Order: sequence, then structure tokens, then C-alpha cells
Amino acid sequence: MPDDSRRRLQRTTFTFWMLLIYIIAALVWWFISLENQNQRIADQQYNNLLLKKESLSATQYAEQLAGIVKEEKRNTRKYIAEGVTFLLLILAGAAFVYRSVRRQFRLQHQQQNFMMAVTHELKTPLSVTKLNLETLQKYNLDPEKQKKLIRVTLDETSRLNFLTNNILISSQLEGGRYHSSKDDLDLSTLLIDCIRDFKNRFPDRAFRENIEADADVKGDPLLLQMLVNNLLENAIKYSPKESVVTAVLKKNRSGIELQVTDEGPGIPDEEKRKIFSKFYRIGNEATRKTQGTGLGLYLCRKIARDHNADISVTNHLPQGSTFVVTFHT
Repeated sequence: MPDDSRRRLQRTTFTFWMLLIYIIAALVWWFISLENQNQRIADQQYNNLLLKKESLSATQYAEQLAGIVKEEKRNTRKYIAEGVTFLLLILAGAAFVYRSVRRQFRLQHQQQNFMMAVTHELKTPLSVTKLNLETLQKYNLDPEKQKKLIRVTLDETSRLNFLTNNILISSQLEGGRYHSSKDDLDLSTLLIDCIRDFKNRFPDRAFRENIEADADVKGDPLLLQMLVNNLLENAIKYSPKESVVTAVLKKNRSGIELQVTDEGPGIPDEEKRKIFSKFYRIGNEATRKTQGTGLGLYLCRKIARDHNADISVTNHLPQGSTFVVTFHT
């Protein structure tokens, strides 16, 4: 977290605790004051009873004395009950406010990281594309070099298109502006097409496929394509170049199961649930080497839920991770 944000969080936390301590101290003081007042009233009533003692019978005196004691205890119990109720409400409200403020600061920090990542992600393909086009315009290169530069430029354009689609669809899904369709489509064919595109984009990467035919689902073709692409992109991004990315599609009793496995460093157990949160990325944005915006897996979870599917991640032995999407049919 940047120093400025950390200092603001520390100031906010300090102010919060000072206010909470003051409110609790005021509540305790209120209880002590009421209890002292209750004691003074009881003492006054007892003194008045002593003045009238000679004119009262023993039974009347005992009854009035018992009434004074009973009222004093009833008031004490009332003050205690009210004080405990107020204290619980104050603590519950304080816990809610504290968690909300911490969540807001954490979200703000993640948004700052997102802006840093997006700036870098947009700048890199634009710079490469511009440089390649200027090179093609300035120099008379041989056909083989021209093809290489054009291929690199197209790869960077695809990367830019992938990023902008993620941002656009994420915004539309959150705002309820994306109207998804529920078409009958063959997930097997869609997965094969996505893998073919990735093989063209990453000719030096190895893919292993085990895809059952006729895995039919109802869903939005664009969203499901984004789901598959994000899982494949994530597997490539976080695994060594010489490793294999495995895609499995099979039908079972639970429905249709899609698995994408990488041979990267894996994901710590405490991070497994967090990685599907918006903007969340493992590590520090300033020192992280892997590119990304923190939207890919968030979109995968959102798209999966919109298609009556569950998504989870498990360890792949000896190393790596396996993302599993189960479409319930």
C-alpha cells in the first residue's frame, strides 16, 4: 500500500478508536450517574420512611422498606440492561463501520493497482504496434521480416483487444447493461476453436487436449468464449514456457466439466478464494513481474454463475493449478 494511503488509513483508524473509547466512556459515565441518582433517591425515601416510622406499624414499615429496596434494585437492573443493550449496539455498529472503512481502503488500493496495471497493459501493445508500423514504413524489409513484424503486431493487437473486452464486459455485467443470450451451443467446438487461436498466438507453447464431443450447454457464446480464453490466458501467463497447458472437457453425472491445468508455481491455499475477487492479484503491483489486471478470474466466476456453473481451483501435482468449471445441466 502506498505511504499516503497507509498514513490516511492510520489516521482514520486512530480517530475511529478514539471516538469509540469516548463513546464507551460516556456510556459508563451515564450508567454511574444514573446509579448514583438511584442510590440518592433510595436514601431519601429511606430517610423519609424513618421520619414516619413512629406513626407506622411494624408491618407497614417493613412493606414500605421492602418497596424502596425493590424499586432500587429494579432501577439498577433497568440501567444495566439498557447499558448492555447500548454497548452491544455500539460495538456492532463500530464493527460494521470499521470493516466497511477497511474494505473501502482495500478496494481503493486494488483500484489503484488496477489503474497501474491497465496503464502498463495498454501502453505496451500500443508502443510495440507503433514501433513495428514505423519500422515497416521506414525500411524496405525482406518479406520474411515483414511477416514477422506483422505477426507480432497482430499478436499485440489481439492482446489489446482481449484486455479492452475484459474491461468492457466487466463494466456491462456489473451495471446490468449486458443482455446475455441463452443459445444452444456446442462447448466442445468452442473450446477447440479457442485452443486453435491460442496455438496461433503462442506457437512456442505446448497444449494438451482431451475434449469429449457434443458437450451441449445453454449460454451466451461471447461470454463463454471469454471464460475459456481467460482460463487459457491465465494458464499461459503463470506457467513456464516449456510447460504444457492441458484442457479437458468431459461429461459426468454433475453435468459438463471443463478443466484447465497449468504447471506453474501453484496458488497458496489462503489465496484460493481471494483470486476470484475483482482487481485482486497475488503479490505486490510494484514488484510483480506477471502482467494482468485482476479482472480475468473475476469475470470467469461471474460468467460461470450466470450460466448455472461453479468454478474452483485445486492443486495440480507435482506443481501447478487446475481450474474446474462445472456446468449443471
